[in-house]
Amino acid sequence: MAYYRHHLFFCTNFREDGRPCCQNHQADQARDYVKSKIKELGESGPGRIRVNNAGCLDRCADGPVLVVYPEGIWYRYQQQSDLDEIIERHLLKGEIVERLQI
Repeated sequence: MAYYRHHLFFCTNFREDGRPCCQNHQADQARDYVKSKIKELGESGPGRIRVNNAGCLDRCADGPVLVVYPEGIWYRYQQQSDLDEIIERHLLKGEIVERLQI
C-alpha cells in the first residue's frame, strides 16, 4: 500500500531565459491553493493526499501541469475551477478528469 492515497506534484519551474514554463502561469499559487483546499477538506497527511512542488517536469508546451501518483495521471490547468474539478472528481471520487488530462 502506498504511503499516500494520492501524491500530487506541481511543476513550479521558472526559466530565466524567457522560454515557456509553468511558473509563468503562477504555478506556486496553484500549488498553494490546492494544498490549502486539501487541508480544509481534512484530506492531508499519511494515508490521504500530499501536495508538493517539483522542478521541471519537461511538459512545458502543455503547461501549467501537475501529475497525480500513484496513478501517473498528468493534468494541465488554466484556472482555479480546473483545480477544483481535479480535487472533487479525481482526488475525492477517483474519476479521471479527461478534459484536463494530457
